[in-house]
Formats: sequence, C-alpha cells, structure tokens
Amino acid sequence: MIIPKENRLTESQLREICDIVESFGCRVQEIVGAHRNIYAILGDERHELMFTRLIGLTYVDRVDHIESSYRLLDRESELAKQRLVLGGNALGEAPLFIAGPCTVDPENPELTIETAHAVKEAGAQLLRGGVWKPRTMPYSYQGNPEALNILLKAREQTGLPLVVEVMDERQLEAALEAKVEVLQIGTRNALNYSLLKAVGRLSAPTESWVLLKRGRHIAEPDEFLSAAEYLAAEGNPRILLCPRGTMPKLDGYRNHPDESITQLLKEKTWAPVICDPSHSTGRAIYVPAAALAAIAYGADGLVIEANAEPLKGIGDDPKQALTPESLGKLIRQSKALWHLLKNEE
Repeated sequence: MIIPKENRLTESQLREICDIVESFGCRVQEIVGAHRNIYAILGDERHELMFTRLIGLTYVDRVDHIESSYRLLDRESELAKQRLVLGGNALGEAPLFIAGPCTVDPENPELTIETAHAVKEAGAQLLRGGVWKPRTMPYSYQGNPEALNILLKAREQTGLPLVVEVMDERQLEAALEAKVEVLQIGTRNALNYSLLKAVGRLSAPTESWVLLKRGRHIAEPDEFLSAAEYLAAEGNPRILLCPRGTMPKLDGYRNHPDESITQLLKEKTWAPVICDPSHSTGRAIYVPAAALAAIAYGADGLVIEANAEPLKGIGDDPKQALTPESLGKLIRQSKALWHLLKNEE
C-alpha cells in the first residue's frame, strides 16, 4: 500500500511508480477517496528491492506491507482510516436501516410507493426492492425492468437511496445509469468472480456502494472477505458485508441464521457489517429477535424486508416482510440496544 505525501499522485509520479511495480510482476490499483487517494500493490509483495525503490521516491510518504491475502479489506489497511458515509449516514456512528419489499410488483406500483413512504416514516434510511430476481426454478417470476422505474419514482418522492440486486453486466449498467446508490450482489453470486470484478470496475468511478451477501454454502470469514477484495481490487472500496443465513437450514428457519459471524468479521476487517435477518430466518415472526441479536453481535445495521401490506406483496413478502408498524418498533429497539452497548464500552 503506497501512501503519497500529497493527497494524490500526479500522472508522471503514478507512471514512475507503475514502472517500478510492474518490473517486479505486480500492478498498482488507485483507490480514490473523498479527501486523498491511496495506491494498492496487487501481486506478490515479497520484493524488498521494490519496497526500497518506492520508499526512496521523494513524493512517497510510506509503503505499508500487509500480510493478509485480503490486503485492502484488512483492518490494518489504510482504508480503515476512511470515514464511511452512505446517503448522509456515517456508518459506525449509528445503526443503518435498509428496508423495503422483497420484489417490486410492476402490476401494483402504488404498493411499492406506499411502502417506500411507510419505511421512511418507520425510520429506514435506504429503500431496498427486487427488480431482477434470482430464482431456483426457471418458471418462477424473474423480475421486470419496469420495476426499476417504480423504484426511481419512489426515490424521487421519498429521497431514500436505493439498494438493487444485479446479476449480470446488463443489469449492472442499467442500475449504474439510474445512479442506484447501492448495488447488491446476492448469495448465489457471492463467489461469481467475473461479476465481482465487473461490479468493482464499473462502479469504481461512480459513487455507488456494493452490498455483498455472504455465500449460502457457509462461506468462511476469509472466503467472504476475499470475495469483497475483488471489488476493492478493481477500485471500489465502498463495500457493505451482509450475512444473510447459510445452508443447511435449521428446521423451522429458511436458512441457518449467521448473525454471530459479525464478531469474526469485525476482528479482520474495517468494512461495515449489515445483517439480513429476513433471509436468515425466513419468517416475519422470527425477524425481530434475529435482528436484535445482530445488533448485539456488533452489526453496523440491518436489511429488513418490509411491505405496507405484506399479504398483497409478491415474492417472499407474504411470509417474511414486516409491517411498517413492526419495522418501526424494531428500529426503535435496535437503536436503544445499540446505544446501550456503546455506552458500556
């Protein structure tokens, strides 16, 4: 990790550094920050001569060597010093709440608009909604591009930033063109390295964040973080890690709730952890307890499926979406627990 003395390198300085690094079989990835840029060395860093030459450059403040395989996501990375702000919310200073329907119904757009207003009133700061849907069976509803226009209308009316899942580059380009604030990579694509690289590369020059869900096959913390490293290595360090339950499922739940992995992730990375108790449990009645457990484990926020009228929703809403009233109560309880735990530190 190369830290320049000034906020960023000039073109000639960057070219000189690239020439040195590339001569040792590595490459440089520029990470653009709000106030300063840093420059990651990607490849085998075990070249003392390379480090010596870099440190000898007059415009270089220091060169940090990070031992872990996920160098950018590591807690010792220079990225750990950045202040993370999403939609005007400083992450880590208060819990972040993302809420909305499982699936946006293009045949009932007013329900999504009503839900957007309701979740905002309940205390959510971002609006989630399924536009394109990954389905186990090819005959199930796969989503509809028109749903994105409905979400854009909801954003226009409420001011809530959007969270939208993308599964291929065509969907990614559509979401970026619409200036979707958070691109979601779902559990089925959590280890789709080609998609991870494309999302990281194409979103890098934008202000979009990426919410990366944990692989449902019980991805270990290092595997989860290595997947996130693909995003950062392509230039986008604006990453949210999202545990959402794993397989095999516990009897009675949709998945095996995994909120407890939050502590293990926090020991290894600076990246915020936003838990999804809706998918980990799969039943609205179980969501509040799992959500509070996530906050107790140190989660930075929650993703909650909610609908103004769950029984009129499509997808998973009838069984796992909270009502606005239940969502508001859960948000109040989560904030109270958050502040209680912070005051005891």
